[in-house]
Amino acid sequence: MSRIDVQKASSKGLKELIAYLLESGRVSAVFSLRKDSKTGSYDLGLITEEAGMETAEPLAPVMIANAGQVLSSFAPPAEPIAVVLKPCELRAFIERAKREQGSLENILTISMTCGGVLTRDRVVSGFDSDKVGDYENHCFAGDIHPETRDTCKACEYFVPMNADITVSMAGQEDAGTRCHIYLNTDLAREMAKGFGPDPAEEDFDSSITEGLASKRAAEKERLYGAVMSGKGGLDAVIDTFGKCLGCHGCSRVCPICYCMICDFESRNFDNDMPYFEKELEQKGALRLPPDTMFFHIGRMIHMSFSCVGCGQCSDVCPADIPVASVFKKVGEQTAAIFEYVPGRDIEESIPVMVFKEEEFTEFID
Repeated sequence: MSRIDVQKASSKGLKELIAYLLESGRVSAVFSLRKDSKTGSYDLGLITEEAGMETAEPLAPVMIANAGQVLSSFAPPAEPIAVVLKPCELRAFIERAKREQGSLENILTISMTCGGVLTRDRVVSGFDSDKVGDYENHCFAGDIHPETRDTCKACEYFVPMNADITVSMAGQEDAGTRCHIYLNTDLAREMAKGFGPDPAEEDFDSSITEGLASKRAAEKERLYGAVMSGKGGLDAVIDTFGKCLGCHGCSRVCPICYCMICDFESRNFDNDMPYFEKELEQKGALRLPPDTMFFHIGRMIHMSFSCVGCGQCSDVCPADIPVASVFKKVGEQTAAIFEYVPGRDIEESIPVMVFKEEEFTEFID
Protein backbone atom coordinates (compact mmCIF):
# COMPACT_ATOMS: atom_id res chain seq x y z
CA MET A 1 0.00 0.00 0.00
CA SER A 2 1.23 3.50 -0.80
CA ARG A 3 0.30 6.87 0.65
CA ILE A 4 0.32 10.34 -0.83
CA ASP A 5 0.03 13.33 1.51
CA VAL A 6 -1.29 16.53 -0.01
CA GLN A 7 -0.82 19.70 2.03
CA LYS A 8 -4.46 20.69 1.72
CA ALA A 9 -7.76 19.88 3.36
CA SER A 10 -9.07 16.41 2.50
CA SER A 11 -11.89 17.71 0.33
CA LYS A 12 -9.56 19.92 -1.73
CA GLY A 13 -6.87 17.27 -1.96
CA LEU A 14 -9.29 14.68 -3.31
CA LYS A 15 -10.78 17.15 -5.78
CA GLU A 16 -7.28 17.85 -7.07
CA LEU A 17 -6.64 14.14 -7.50
CA ILE A 18 -9.81 13.43 -9.46
CA ALA A 19 -9.29 16.60 -11.52
CA TYR A 20 -5.80 15.30 -12.33
CA LEU A 21 -7.21 11.93 -13.37
CA LEU A 22 -9.67 13.68 -15.65
CA GLU A 23 -7.25 16.20 -17.14
CA SER A 24 -4.56 13.59 -17.77
CA GLY A 25 -7.04 11.46 -19.68
CA ARG A 26 -6.62 8.47 -17.38
CA VAL A 27 -10.34 8.52 -16.80
CA SER A 28 -13.00 9.84 -19.15
CA ALA A 29 -15.37 10.92 -16.39
CA VAL A 30 -15.76 11.28 -12.65
CA PHE A 31 -18.89 10.12 -10.81
CA SER A 32 -19.34 12.23 -7.70
CA LEU A 33 -21.69 14.19 -5.50
CA ARG A 34 -22.14 17.74 -6.76
CA LYS A 35 -23.46 20.90 -5.15
CA ASP A 36 -25.35 23.72 -6.85
CA SER A 37 -23.78 26.93 -5.54
CA LYS A 38 -27.00 28.92 -6.09
CA THR A 39 -29.54 26.64 -4.48
CA GLY A 40 -27.27 24.68 -2.15
CA SER A 41 -28.84 21.44 -3.36
CA TYR A 42 -26.90 18.25 -4.03
CA ASP A 43 -27.09 15.66 -6.77
CA LEU A 44 -25.03 12.85 -8.24
CA GLY A 45 -23.37 13.52 -11.56
CA LEU A 46 -20.91 12.36 -14.18
CA ILE A 47 -18.32 15.05 -14.82
CA THR A 48 -16.38 14.94 -18.07
CA GLU A 49 -14.89 18.45 -18.29
CA GLU A 50 -12.48 20.32 -16.03
CA ALA A 51 -14.94 23.18 -15.57
CA GLY A 52 -17.42 20.76 -14.09
CA MET A 53 -15.08 19.95 -11.23
CA GLU A 54 -16.06 23.22 -9.53
CA THR A 55 -19.37 21.65 -8.57
CA ALA A 56 -17.87 18.38 -7.26
CA GLU A 57 -18.30 17.76 -3.52
CA PRO A 58 -17.06 14.17 -3.27
CA LEU A 59 -16.73 14.11 0.53
CA ALA A 60 -19.95 15.88 1.50
CA PRO A 61 -21.84 13.99 4.26
CA VAL A 62 -24.91 13.75 2.08
CA MET A 63 -26.67 10.78 0.46
CA ILE A 64 -29.26 11.92 -2.08
CA ALA A 65 -29.51 8.38 -3.41
CA ASN A 66 -27.30 5.41 -2.74
CA ALA A 67 -24.57 6.05 -5.32
CA GLY A 68 -23.83 2.34 -5.60
CA GLN A 69 -27.39 1.79 -6.80
CA VAL A 70 -27.11 4.63 -9.32
CA LEU A 71 -23.70 3.48 -10.54
CA SER A 72 -25.03 0.02 -11.31
CA SER A 73 -27.41 1.55 -13.85
CA PHE A 74 -24.55 2.49 -16.18
CA ALA A 75 -21.72 0.11 -15.22
CA PRO A 76 -19.59 -1.07 -16.85
CA PRO A 77 -18.77 2.15 -18.71
CA ALA A 78 -17.18 1.95 -22.16
CA GLU A 79 -14.11 3.88 -20.95
CA PRO A 80 -12.39 4.12 -17.55
CA ILE A 81 -14.10 6.35 -15.01
CA ALA A 82 -13.38 7.27 -11.39
CA VAL A 83 -16.22 6.92 -8.88
CA VAL A 84 -16.35 8.34 -5.37
CA LEU A 85 -18.52 6.21 -3.10
CA LYS A 86 -19.07 6.05 0.61
CA PRO A 87 -18.11 2.66 2.10
CA CYS A 88 -21.74 1.43 2.28
CA GLU A 89 -22.35 2.62 -1.29
CA LEU A 90 -19.33 0.69 -2.48
CA ARG A 91 -20.51 -2.42 -0.64
CA ALA A 92 -23.96 -1.99 -2.19
CA PHE A 93 -22.42 -1.78 -5.65
CA ILE A 94 -20.43 -4.96 -5.00
CA GLU A 95 -23.62 -6.75 -3.95
CA ARG A 96 -25.38 -5.59 -7.12
CA ALA A 97 -22.41 -6.68 -9.23
CA LYS A 98 -22.75 -10.15 -7.71
CA ARG A 99 -26.32 -10.12 -9.02
CA GLU A 100 -25.11 -9.14 -12.49
CA GLN A 101 -26.47 -5.62 -12.05
CA GLY A 102 -23.13 -3.89 -12.40
CA SER A 103 -19.47 -4.55 -13.09
CA LEU A 104 -16.16 -3.26 -11.78
CA GLU A 105 -14.71 -3.23 -15.29
CA ASN A 106 -13.30 0.18 -16.25
CA ILE A 107 -14.02 1.59 -12.79
CA LEU A 108 -11.53 3.14 -10.36
CA THR A 109 -13.16 3.13 -6.93
CA ILE A 110 -12.41 5.90 -4.45
CA SER A 111 -13.82 5.92 -0.93
CA MET A 112 -13.13 7.41 2.47
CA THR A 113 -13.16 6.53 6.15
CA CYS A 114 -16.68 7.77 6.68
CA GLY A 115 -18.06 9.95 9.44
CA GLY A 116 -21.61 9.17 8.33
CA VAL A 117 -24.18 11.21 6.45
CA LEU A 118 -26.61 13.76 7.79
CA THR A 119 -30.32 13.12 8.00
CA ARG A 120 -32.51 14.16 5.09
CA ASP A 121 -34.16 16.85 7.25
CA ARG A 122 -30.79 18.36 8.07
CA VAL A 123 -29.75 18.47 4.42
CA VAL A 124 -33.08 19.82 3.17
CA SER A 125 -33.20 22.55 5.81
CA GLY A 126 -29.79 23.85 4.79
CA PHE A 127 -26.22 22.77 5.09
CA ASP A 128 -24.04 25.87 4.95
CA SER A 129 -20.30 26.24 5.49
CA ASP A 130 -20.71 26.58 9.26
CA LYS A 131 -22.50 23.25 9.41
CA VAL A 132 -19.83 21.67 7.20
CA GLY A 133 -17.16 22.86 9.62
CA ASP A 134 -19.09 21.52 12.61
CA TYR A 135 -19.52 18.14 10.92
CA GLU A 136 -15.86 17.97 9.94
CA ASN A 137 -14.72 18.82 13.48
CA HIS A 138 -16.65 15.83 14.78
CA CYS A 139 -15.50 13.57 11.95
CA PHE A 140 -11.81 14.42 12.16
CA ALA A 141 -11.86 14.03 15.95
CA GLY A 142 -13.39 10.57 15.63
CA ASP A 143 -16.68 11.68 17.17
CA ILE A 144 -20.24 11.03 16.04
CA HIS A 145 -22.04 14.15 14.83
CA PRO A 146 -25.45 14.32 16.56
CA GLU A 147 -27.31 14.93 13.28
CA THR A 148 -26.03 11.91 11.40
CA ARG A 149 -28.41 9.12 10.49
CA ASP A 150 -29.11 6.57 13.20
CA THR A 151 -27.72 3.76 11.05
CA CYS A 152 -24.55 5.79 10.41
CA LYS A 153 -24.10 6.36 14.13
CA ALA A 154 -24.21 2.57 14.55
CA CYS A 155 -22.18 1.64 11.46
CA GLU A 156 -19.03 -0.37 12.18
CA TYR A 157 -18.03 -0.73 8.52
CA PHE A 158 -16.97 2.87 7.98
CA VAL A 159 -13.49 1.93 6.69
CA PRO A 160 -13.72 0.92 3.00
CA MET A 161 -13.06 -2.77 2.49
CA ASN A 162 -12.21 -2.92 -1.17
CA ALA A 163 -11.64 0.54 -2.62
CA ASP A 164 -8.75 1.20 -4.99
CA ILE A 165 -8.14 4.50 -3.20
CA THR A 166 -8.99 5.49 0.38
CA VAL A 167 -9.02 9.02 1.78
CA SER A 168 -8.49 9.09 5.54
CA MET A 169 -11.07 11.31 7.24
CA ALA A 170 -12.77 9.78 10.29
CA GLY A 171 -10.44 10.06 13.25
CA GLN A 172 -7.75 11.72 11.12
CA GLU A 173 -7.04 14.76 13.29
CA ASP A 174 -5.15 16.74 10.62
CA ALA A 175 -7.63 16.01 7.81
CA GLY A 176 -8.59 19.68 7.79
CA THR A 177 -5.14 20.69 6.58
CA ARG A 178 -3.70 17.52 5.02
CA CYS A 179 -5.21 14.99 2.66
CA HIS A 180 -3.97 11.46 3.26
CA ILE A 181 -4.58 9.37 0.15
CA TYR A 182 -3.96 5.61 0.29
CA LEU A 183 -3.35 3.77 -2.97
CA ASN A 184 -4.55 0.25 -2.22
CA THR A 185 -4.21 -1.46 -5.60
CA ASP A 186 -1.93 -1.60 -8.61
CA LEU A 187 -4.64 0.15 -10.59
CA ALA A 188 -4.64 3.05 -8.12
CA ARG A 189 -0.85 3.39 -8.21
CA GLU A 190 -0.85 3.39 -12.00
CA MET A 191 -3.65 5.95 -12.23
CA ALA A 192 -2.09 8.32 -9.66
CA LYS A 193 1.37 8.36 -11.23
CA GLY A 194 2.61 11.93 -11.47
CA PHE A 195 0.12 13.32 -8.96
CA GLY A 196 1.49 15.12 -5.89
CA PRO A 197 4.62 14.14 -4.02
CA ASP A 198 6.12 10.69 -4.45
CA PRO A 199 4.02 8.14 -2.58
CA ALA A 200 5.47 6.50 0.51
CA GLU A 201 5.08 2.80 1.20
CA GLU A 202 2.81 2.83 4.20
CA ASP A 203 -0.23 0.86 5.36
CA PHE A 204 -3.35 2.51 6.68
CA ASP A 205 -3.01 3.09 10.43
CA SER A 206 -6.14 1.43 11.78
CA SER A 207 -5.47 2.75 15.28
CA ILE A 208 -6.85 6.17 14.30
CA THR A 209 -10.31 4.68 13.82
CA GLU A 210 -10.39 2.54 16.95
CA GLY A 211 -11.97 5.23 19.11
CA LEU A 212 -14.79 5.85 16.65
CA ALA A 213 -15.29 2.11 16.20
CA SER A 214 -15.90 1.76 19.94
CA LYS A 215 -18.39 4.63 19.93
CA ARG A 216 -20.22 3.14 16.95
CA ALA A 217 -20.39 -0.26 18.66
CA ALA A 218 -22.01 1.34 21.68
CA GLU A 219 -24.49 3.17 19.43
CA LYS A 220 -25.32 -0.07 17.64
CA GLU A 221 -26.14 -1.76 20.91
CA ARG A 222 -28.43 1.14 21.82
CA LEU A 223 -30.07 1.12 18.38
CA TYR A 224 -30.66 -2.62 18.33
CA GLY A 225 -32.10 -2.49 21.82
CA ALA A 226 -34.65 0.11 20.71
CA VAL A 227 -36.09 -1.71 17.69
CA MET A 228 -38.43 -4.67 17.87
CA SER A 229 -37.67 -5.09 21.55
CA GLY A 230 -39.92 -6.55 24.19
CA LYS A 231 -41.77 -8.77 21.78
CA GLY A 232 -40.66 -11.31 19.26
CA GLY A 233 -41.97 -12.96 16.14
CA LEU A 234 -44.98 -11.68 14.25
CA ASP A 235 -46.16 -9.42 17.09
CA ALA A 236 -42.94 -7.40 16.84
CA VAL A 237 -43.29 -7.12 13.07
CA ILE A 238 -46.88 -5.90 13.37
CA ASP A 239 -45.99 -3.37 16.07
CA THR A 240 -43.10 -2.00 14.00
CA PHE A 241 -44.61 -1.94 10.52
CA GLY A 242 -48.23 -1.34 11.51
CA LYS A 243 -47.91 2.33 10.52
CA CYS A 244 -46.85 1.47 6.96
CA LEU A 245 -48.75 3.46 4.32
CA GLY A 246 -47.91 1.01 1.54
CA CYS A 247 -46.01 3.58 -0.55
CA HIS A 248 -43.08 1.18 -1.20
CA GLY A 249 -40.67 4.12 -1.01
CA CYS A 250 -38.29 2.04 1.11
CA SER A 251 -37.88 -0.52 -1.66
CA ARG A 252 -37.37 2.07 -4.41
CA VAL A 253 -34.41 3.68 -2.66
CA CYS A 254 -32.92 0.39 -1.44
CA PRO A 255 -29.72 -0.51 -3.32
CA ILE A 256 -30.20 -4.17 -2.47
CA CYS A 257 -33.86 -4.49 -3.49
CA TYR A 258 -32.63 -5.96 -6.71
CA CYS A 259 -35.59 -7.50 -8.57
CA MET A 260 -36.00 -5.91 -11.99
CA ILE A 261 -39.76 -6.38 -11.65
CA CYS A 262 -41.08 -6.28 -8.09
CA ASP A 263 -43.62 -9.01 -7.45
CA PHE A 264 -45.39 -6.79 -4.92
CA GLU A 265 -46.01 -4.23 -7.66
CA SER A 266 -47.04 -6.76 -10.29
CA ARG A 267 -50.50 -7.95 -11.25
CA ASN A 268 -50.01 -10.79 -8.76
CA PHE A 269 -50.94 -8.25 -6.09
CA ASP A 270 -53.74 -6.51 -7.98
CA ASN A 271 -56.39 -7.61 -5.57
CA ASP A 272 -59.89 -7.56 -7.03
CA MET A 273 -63.34 -7.55 -5.50
CA PRO A 274 -63.66 -11.35 -5.22
CA TYR A 275 -60.47 -11.30 -3.13
CA PHE A 276 -61.75 -8.53 -0.87
CA GLU A 277 -65.13 -10.23 -0.50
CA LYS A 278 -63.48 -13.49 0.48
CA GLU A 279 -61.22 -11.78 3.00
CA LEU A 280 -64.12 -9.83 4.48
CA GLU A 281 -66.19 -12.97 4.76
CA GLN A 282 -63.41 -14.68 6.70
CA LYS A 283 -62.25 -11.76 8.87
CA GLY A 284 -65.16 -9.35 9.10
CA ALA A 285 -62.85 -6.40 8.42
CA LEU A 286 -59.90 -5.71 6.16
CA ARG A 287 -57.04 -3.29 6.38
CA LEU A 288 -56.34 -1.25 3.24
CA PRO A 289 -54.05 -1.12 1.42
CA PRO A 290 -53.61 -4.86 2.04
CA ASP A 291 -50.47 -6.96 2.36
CA THR A 292 -48.23 -4.35 4.03
CA MET A 293 -46.89 -6.91 6.49
CA PHE A 294 -46.34 -9.43 3.72
CA PHE A 295 -44.44 -6.78 1.75
CA HIS A 296 -41.99 -6.08 4.58
CA ILE A 297 -41.49 -9.74 5.46
CA GLY A 298 -40.91 -10.52 1.78
CA ARG A 299 -38.35 -7.74 1.49
CA MET A 300 -36.62 -8.91 4.64
CA ILE A 301 -36.32 -12.44 3.27
CA HIS A 302 -35.02 -11.17 -0.07
CA MET A 303 -32.28 -8.86 1.08
CA SER A 304 -31.47 -9.63 4.69
CA PHE A 305 -28.24 -11.32 3.56
CA SER A 306 -27.10 -8.19 1.82
CA CYS A 307 -28.36 -5.11 3.69
CA VAL A 308 -25.47 -2.65 3.87
CA GLY A 309 -27.22 -0.40 6.40
CA CYS A 310 -27.08 2.78 4.33
CA GLY A 311 -30.26 4.11 5.95
CA GLN A 312 -31.98 5.35 2.79
CA CYS A 313 -35.18 3.43 3.60
CA SER A 314 -35.66 5.11 6.97
CA ASP A 315 -34.79 8.50 5.53
CA VAL A 316 -37.67 8.41 3.02
CA CYS A 317 -40.29 6.67 5.17
CA PRO A 318 -43.26 9.08 5.58
CA ALA A 319 -44.45 7.13 8.62
CA ASP A 320 -41.09 7.35 10.42
CA ILE A 321 -40.74 3.59 10.65
CA PRO A 322 -37.13 2.70 11.56
CA VAL A 323 -36.91 0.41 8.53
CA ALA A 324 -33.13 0.63 8.26
CA SER A 325 -32.56 -0.15 11.92
CA VAL A 326 -34.79 -3.23 11.73
CA PHE A 327 -33.25 -4.49 8.51
CA LYS A 328 -29.72 -3.82 9.74
CA LYS A 329 -30.41 -5.76 12.94
CA VAL A 330 -32.11 -8.67 11.20
CA GLY A 331 -29.66 -8.62 8.29
CA GLU A 332 -26.61 -8.85 10.52
CA GLN A 333 -28.09 -11.76 12.43
CA THR A 334 -28.87 -13.59 9.19
CA ALA A 335 -25.52 -12.85 7.53
CA ALA A 336 -23.63 -13.85 10.67
CA ILE A 337 -24.97 -17.41 10.37
CA PHE A 338 -23.00 -17.66 7.14
CA GLU A 339 -20.05 -15.52 8.32
CA TYR A 340 -20.98 -13.23 5.48
CA VAL A 341 -20.42 -9.48 5.33
CA PRO A 342 -22.34 -7.84 2.47
CA GLY A 343 -20.05 -6.22 -0.08
CA ARG A 344 -16.85 -7.39 1.59
CA ASP A 345 -15.49 -9.26 -1.40
CA ILE A 346 -16.68 -9.53 -5.00
CA GLU A 347 -15.51 -13.16 -5.03
CA GLU A 348 -17.61 -14.11 -2.00
CA SER A 349 -20.83 -15.84 -3.02
CA ILE A 350 -24.18 -14.68 -1.70
CA PRO A 351 -25.24 -17.32 0.87
CA VAL A 352 -28.71 -17.83 -0.57
CA MET A 353 -27.11 -18.79 -3.90
CA VAL A 354 -24.93 -21.54 -2.44
CA PHE A 355 -26.06 -24.97 -1.28
CA LYS A 356 -23.81 -26.87 1.11
CA GLU A 357 -24.98 -30.31 2.02
CA GLU A 358 -23.28 -30.18 5.39
CA GLU A 359 -24.98 -26.94 6.50
CA PHE A 360 -27.64 -26.84 9.21
CA THR A 361 -27.49 -30.53 9.98
CA GLU A 362 -28.93 -29.70 13.40
CA PHE A 363 -32.31 -29.25 11.71
CA ILE A 364 -32.26 -32.75 10.25
CA ASP A 365 -34.07 -35.46 12.17
